[in-house]
Amino acid sequence: MRPLAPAAPAPALECRSLCKSYGARVVLQNLDFQLAAGEYVAIMGDSGVGKSSLLNLIAGLDKPDSGTLLIDGAEMSSLDDEAATLLRRQKLGFIFQAFHLLPHLTLIQNIALPLVLNQLPMTRAEQMLDAVGLTGRGDDFPRQLSGGELQRVAIARALVHQPRLILADEPTGNLDPDTAHEVLLLLKEEIRATGASAIIVTHSAAAAATADRTLLLSRTGLQAA
Repeated sequence: MRPLAPAAPAPALECRSLCKSYGARVVLQNLDFQLAAGEYVAIMGDSGVGKSSLLNLIAGLDKPDSGTLLIDGAEMSSLDDEAATLLRRQKLGFIFQAFHLLPHLTLIQNIALPLVLNQLPMTRAEQMLDAVGLTGRGDDFPRQLSGGELQRVAIARALVHQPRLILADEPTGNLDPDTAHEVLLLLKEEIRATGASAIIVTHSAAAAATADRTLLLSRTGLQAA
């Protein structure tokens, strides 16, 4: 008898017929999208088409008007606030254009925040600091870093708890081109090292070029760029 083939891993993310409006303004209409385990996708599009709104829906920070959104098989819209917060804390990592590091915490304390929230061992904080090229800087504060270094810390914080899905919203928007290139290569390298899936929302063709595939968001949905 031939042995059964191992089951394919569940998609990291599924959006089915996702709709979202703000008053009379339709932002997303019947959007279908699937992100495979370990896949890194860039989403581009004009301002105002709903890129950040889509990230907010995926993160559970906003709710769709209709449709289904599943992260690692869990339907976000069916979760209460406490369960959604727990899923977000355990399964997601966030990287923002403005870094959003806490200025009164040291670099190592900033990186360790997801570990503290998830009650995980603290050893990975030092490992991630080393991984992003900031060995020995753990006791420094954010005010002592350049923009590129701040984004490196933000990447370390997003990946330290080995989340299933990374969401990056214009992560190089505040960086010069050379620094942006270095940060993007680091981001891709660390995503691969941790086995995470990732979505980067960007206006930058150079940033999108680091992804496995690029999708264009418009009023009619997501299409290959």
